[in-house]
Parts: sequence; C-alpha cells; structure tokens
Amino acid sequence: MNKIGKNLGGAAILIVALFVFYKIGQIAALKKCAQTVNIYRNTVESAMNGKVVKLMNAIDQLYVDSIDMDTLAESVLPEIMAHLDPHSAYYPVEETQQSNDELHGSFSGIGIQFTIREDTIHVNNVIHGGPSEKVGIFAGDRIVTIDDSVYVGKKINSDKAVKMLKGPTGSHVVVGIKRAECDSLISFDIERGPIPVRSVDAAYMMENNIGYIRLTLFGETTYSEMMSKISELKAQGCEKLVIDLRDNVGGYLGAAIQICNEFLAKGRTIVYTEGVHSPKEIQKADGRGHFKNLPIVILINEGTASASEIFSGAMQDNDRAFIVGRRSFGKGLVQQSIDFSDGSSIRLTIARYHTPSGRCIQKPYENGELEYEKDILYRYERGEFFKEDSIKLDTSAVYKTVSGRTVYGGGGIMPDFFVAQDTIPYNEYYSRIVRASLTNDFAFKYVDKNRAKLSEFKSTDALVFYLKENNILDKFTEFAEQKDVKRGKSNIPQEIDNQIERLVLANIIYDVLEMDNYAEFVNREDNTVLKAVEILSAE
Repeated sequence: MNKIGKNLGGAAILIVALFVFYKIGQIAALKKCAQTVNIYRNTVESAMNGKVVKLMNAIDQLYVDSIDMDTLAESVLPEIMAHLDPHSAYYPVEETQQSNDELHGSFSGIGIQFTIREDTIHVNNVIHGGPSEKVGIFAGDRIVTIDDSVYVGKKINSDKAVKMLKGPTGSHVVVGIKRAECDSLISFDIERGPIPVRSVDAAYMMENNIGYIRLTLFGETTYSEMMSKISELKAQGCEKLVIDLRDNVGGYLGAAIQICNEFLAKGRTIVYTEGVHSPKEIQKADGRGHFKNLPIVILINEGTASASEIFSGAMQDNDRAFIVGRRSFGKGLVQQSIDFSDGSSIRLTIARYHTPSGRCIQKPYENGELEYEKDILYRYERGEFFKEDSIKLDTSAVYKTVSGRTVYGGGGIMPDFFVAQDTIPYNEYYSRIVRASLTNDFAFKYVDKNRAKLSEFKSTDALVFYLKENNILDKFTEFAEQKDVKRGKSNIPQEIDNQIERLVLANIIYDVLEMDNYAEFVNREDNTVLKAVEILSAE
C-alpha cells in the first residue's frame, strides 16, 4: 500500500508428520516434526494403510540417486499444506522469525528506519530510545560501511541490509556514516538491543472530543498499547473514539478478546470457536472493562482480516459500535502454530470462529487457492469498492444482532455504513507521476536537502503552512520535468493539482514528523474517517 493510502483433508498434514517421523534417527535434518508425529502417528498409519511408510522405505533403500532429505522436506511440506485451506501453511526459518517478531512486539537491532536510495542506505528515522539514537545517529545519515565492509552499490537491497543490521541483543555492529556537513566518514559502534514493534501506529485527538486510534495488528503488546493510548486520549478530553482497523490483517485471537472485553458489558459473548478436534469454546466479557460506555466507530475495509474481524464482529453483533467502510476480507479460521526445532513452523487451521450472533464470516475457498486469492480483485471488478448494491451477500446465512438487526455470514463483516473507496482525479500527467513514485522521490530528496530547516516545525499545520508558502507544488513540478514528466500545454484541472500537492505534503510530513501527524493530515480528506466523525458528532 502506498503512503497516501496508508495492508493462506486434515489427513494431509498427518502425512507430513509421518513422512518426517520415518526418517528420524537417519536424517538429522528431519527431526523438526518429532512432537507432531508422536501425536498423530497411529492415526495416520491406520488411515493411510502404511503407504507413506512404504514409500519412504522404498526411497531410502531403492532410489537410484542420493537424496538430500532436508531439501526434500522443505519442498514437500509447503505442497501438502497447500492442499488444506488457504491459511494453513509452512513457514521457513526466516519467515517464522519475521512473523514472530511482529506478533511478539519486538526484535533486536539498531533502531532505525531506512530506505535504499541511489545505491546507499539512507536513515529516514531514528527510533526514540533505541541503540542508534543513543550513539548519536541522525535522520539523514547515510550508512556507507558495515563492520568495515563497504556497503554501497548495486549489490545492496533492503533484505540484505536488514540481515546485516539486525542481530542478538548485546551484539555489536560498527557502521560508517556519511553526514552532509562532514568530509570524512564517522564510525559508530552500536550495541544492538530490543526494538519495539508498535501495533498502534497513530493516535490523536480530532474534533468534537473524538479520539482516533489506528491499529495495524493484534500482537502480544496490543492490549497494553491500546489501553495506554486510550488513557492518553481520555486525558486530552476524548469522549468518543474512532478505531481504524483498515488493512489490519489480524494476529493473536487472545489480543482481540482482551480488547473486546474492555468495551463490553459482563456476560456478553465476544466470540466462540469450534472444530472437529476442537470442542466449542465460548469467550464472554467479564464486566471489568474500563470503557463499556465509550461511544465507538470502527473503520474496516477489504484488508481487515482475522482477529480484526473478530473484534469488529463482536462489537457489531452486540450493537456496541457502528462499523464504517467496506466489506472486510472474510477470514473465519483459527490457526495454531507448531514450531520445529530448526526454527521453522507450520500454522494449522484447527477451528472456525463465530461471532456472537453465530455467523462464521469465512469466505468460500472450495474452488481453489487461485480463486480465493483473486476474491479482492473480483470485488473491485464488479464495482463493490464503489457501490454498495454491488456487494453479493449470502442471503442463506442470516443472523441477528442483540437488538435484532440483520447481519450476514459467509463472506466478511458488512459495515453498517458503506463508504466507497476514495476516487482520485486522473489524467496522463498524474498517472505518470504515480507510476514513477515521483512524489515519494521528491519528498525524500527535498527533506534530505532541507532537514535542518524542516526540523524546526513541530506541528502539522506549521509545516504545511511553510511548505505552501515556499511553493512546494512548483518545486515538485520542476522536479518532475527534470524526470521528463512534463505538464504539457493543456491546463491541469485544479483538483489534480490539489491531489498532487496533498501527496507531496503527506510524504514530507511522513519523513519529518511523527506518524500521528501523518495520519492527522491524510485523514482530513478521508471520506471514511469523515463519516465516522459525522456519526459520533451526532450522538
């Protein structure tokens, strides 16, 4: 997602377990599934009549060539998982670690945000309180060497840079920094440390005592982050709240339940889960929530999935909040992570979850993964992003909220108030600008050149006023012409100029100020946010 918009036969897995179990003691690399196999071995042998055992025995004793069983396992596991549902999957070591870092809410590194520009690592932001800030690295610095090795040129990319800069807490990395006002490199010895991964990335006060919180995922730290931010907003006079879950892909079920509990009266159902091997389990509010009477509007879109749909569905079915936006993704399956000794893992679907009214909002996946993955594209093509009457509801899956309102299952959470996707003006000039990411490129270079002056501004309005007074749109137009993107002789409609200016301003704000400032600026003309404010202001 670009900044201005600122979102995978149970018997089959048992076969994998047996496949791995057979080679334990012979192939060290396949020890990863030992625990899973111990649970399922007898079931599989009975179900499959020993076919897998015979197959592996034949490969081991009769196959014409030597087989790298580790490589074979890495290729077979994803293939078998793909025959289950779209959300059961195998994750290699690196993907498992990355996912765990996000959900656990921290990782170990040096504490910077960077981009690769002109074959060099540019420091965009330095995380407050992190290792880099402590040694004196600034936004705008360029990392030229890492541990005495030159690290510039075509060979570098973001993945390689992350691998070089991340590492265990307490380990050291030496970076050579090129700073604009210095002729020679400056060397910094950085001791890596824990870097927080925030799930609440924006929170600020809007008009009419309305607070705004954008939640990007449900992880281990989400509950504490949410409670802290709501308390801060309450101290600033917050009497009503907008919770933005657009493009929130989910995370931990427990985190969603914890947060639901804060808003619901005692005894209200939050969610229940059930599967063939997972007995029905109902989660209810315990009545100890701190914000049971706080008026709420929740924002969703087609990127809202899993735990964020659980939260939205619980609030909607209990008539506790209005849901605003577009139909959510439609993921009603619960996964359990099974970790292997080498650091890889599988996530296996073990149950379906149901909202309080009883609906399972999982969209169909029987026609194959390709159709499943293209569902969002199909929604767009039939106009669902722009017209509410284009939405295909499953009229056979009708349920009632606590107050008797009709809601539907079988394909995501349908909002109470539909808001079409924001449309933007279009012509060839604007299209070329967007395709080439020129507003991003311009903002980066402009901030890099003028960082000292721009850092003087601490508020969104002050920075925007300064930029407009200094004809930022004209400066961008000149930059675009240098990139051979010219306005041409025909007049450019004012609405297109306004949109381009907004893109430029938003990107500069993102580079100079905090995420709160960026969200505040973008939300000023976001129709979904404006609808939420309208609803809460009328209460």
